[in-house]
Amino acid sequence: MELSKRVNAMGHSPIRRFNKYAIDAEAAGKKVYHLNIGQPDVETPECFMEAVKDFDKKVVAYSESGGETVLQDAICRYFERYDIHYDRNEILVTNGGSEALSMVFTAVLNPGEEAIIAEPFYTNYHTFITAAGGKVVPVTTKAEDGYDFAKKELIEAAITPNTRCICCINPGNPTGRVLTMDDMKLIGEIAKEHDLWIIADEVYREFAYDDRKAVSFGMLDDLADRVIIVDSVSKRFSACGARVGCVASKNKDLMDGLMKIAQGRLCCPTLDQIGAAALYSLDEAYYDEVKAEYESRRDVSYEELMKIPGVVCQKPGGAFYMMAKLPVDDVEKFLIFLLTEFEDNGETVMFAPAEGFYATEGLGSDEMRIAYVLNKDAMRRGVELIRLGLEAYNKK
Repeated sequence: MELSKRVNAMGHSPIRRFNKYAIDAEAAGKKVYHLNIGQPDVETPECFMEAVKDFDKKVVAYSESGGETVLQDAICRYFERYDIHYDRNEILVTNGGSEALSMVFTAVLNPGEEAIIAEPFYTNYHTFITAAGGKVVPVTTKAEDGYDFAKKELIEAAITPNTRCICCINPGNPTGRVLTMDDMKLIGEIAKEHDLWIIADEVYREFAYDDRKAVSFGMLDDLADRVIIVDSVSKRFSACGARVGCVASKNKDLMDGLMKIAQGRLCCPTLDQIGAAALYSLDEAYYDEVKAEYESRRDVSYEELMKIPGVVCQKPGGAFYMMAKLPVDDVEKFLIFLLTEFEDNGETVMFAPAEGFYATEGLGSDEMRIAYVLNKDAMRRGVELIRLGLEAYNKK
């Protein structure tokens, strides 16, 4: 019995692949600081739970395949804050941003066709694109350049007759790179010239720091027919387990195609959608508060990281991730050491090795991604443990 070539071409997530070591460490009594996964400890706003509790139907029935209208309308109102105008039929609710991406790649890629994406990139893009029969074509970026990929020569060098789309994670996971409006216009001009889709993954939209502006590809009206926005409540509202996301697009053919897939999977969870609609109705003060919190967590994490001799890291401009090169040959071996051999006062730490965030073979073996999703004291201690662990590792 054989598995498909597509599933064999996929890899396990570097974010979750080492969980077994962390589980064993915790079973042995160690405290593990989980900096490997984007699971914030910020409390989910109470309005989510209140909306679910107030649900008064006698039957939890199937939702519409495109989503509960109360949620679609709430998402439309949210986008109005950015002067982006969507109708209900231009919003399709999905089981998180992950299903949104999976659906979109299924809809726009034929077998063997290519999706351009700047590397390092969120590792599950490889899974989603491969599952759709497509091919990842990376544009390699470097920490020394601030992970900048909005360069005409870089992007056009990756375009072939098989290219169908340009993927933009903004703000970036795992780099924290934030595109400016000029960057987006440049990418848009390239997409128009080569007749490409723009897949705009904007789930961290509000988390742009140091006076950077939260912007969206949806603001560019001349790109409306080719922009596909992917969004989610997971990070913005610290509601990862709710599994509610969406696709927003003004391309009617695309939305009709996505609806075929949505009807095949029936619907998203009804109660989670009711709760999510309440989240999208929060006022501006909420966004300002959570952005300030993550920015302060970034600052203490970066400050502690800079105490590591030989580290290479650029302070990220957005999202809540940080990439860093460490003075080791194999980050995965170092991580296993942290989880199996090292402890300081009964504590250790976990991060995500970066090799799985690259498509180009050989890159990322000395890099890690940390998620600054824990409170400031926990982040400071977690990064300190990386430094102390390195000292112990290099003495072996």
